[in-house]
Amino acid sequence: MHCIDFHTHIFPDHLAPSTIAALAQVGNVSPASDGTAAGLLASMDRVGIEASVVCSIATKPSQFSSIFDWSLTFRSQRLIPFVSLHPDSDDLSGEIMKIKEAGLLGIKLHPYYQDFYLDEKRVRTLFEQVADQGLIVILHSGYDIGFAKEERADPAKIKKLITDIPHLKLVAAHLGSWQQWHGVEEFLVGEDLYLDIAFALEFLEREQAIRILSEHRPDRLLFGSDSPWADQGGVKELLLDLELGDDLTAKILGRNGAELLDLR
Repeated sequence: MHCIDFHTHIFPDHLAPSTIAALAQVGNVSPASDGTAAGLLASMDRVGIEASVVCSIATKPSQFSSIFDWSLTFRSQRLIPFVSLHPDSDDLSGEIMKIKEAGLLGIKLHPYYQDFYLDEKRVRTLFEQVADQGLIVILHSGYDIGFAKEERADPAKIKKLITDIPHLKLVAAHLGSWQQWHGVEEFLVGEDLYLDIAFALEFLEREQAIRILSEHRPDRLLFGSDSPWADQGGVKELLLDLELGDDLTAKILGRNGAELLDLR
């Protein structure tokens, strides 16, 4: 089966060792690779992944330019960058257009690292502008392993967002909301948004994982590993072990991702 990983992270080679060490300590997790482009490609080759979406996070507005420029250095058919801009930027419209004009396909936002709540007016304006340009948004959804639990991007807020901006191409990471999966079943299952499985199957009981994946729209599910914070091959095995059937499994592993990214 084809496989596209819609949720990975890498860092510039000179920053990867210190960044990986610091983030691993914050989340109390053991990385599965070294956090470099070469390390990700080696992992992909080992477990049969054709392409990976690489998510960046701008923790302050001034980081946009360096993230954008660096993303262009590794962009390829196999590594597809989703750059990050910050909701506090003074030039959101300009940055969104720069992303669009460069032919990049989407952005990554993280409510904890970027200190926002999904229902803030400034954030809603950002989503509206991104949606108007047809860009995809990968949103860290639910709680975060390295932070105190706050309702920053919970299922109810996500439901309100996609209701208010129906043309938004939203990927709610971590199967809709990390550690808030009962809310996912209540508010999001069956709605017109994408759910990726990154850093989710490891924490879910088998029955709930099967229920969410079986009851959500089959064309709105994406494989994601959150590499380097999880092993890509291990996440593939977790998905295959759910025995969802060949058609749905193939859609999750790669078919839906290829269609969303318009890969031929």
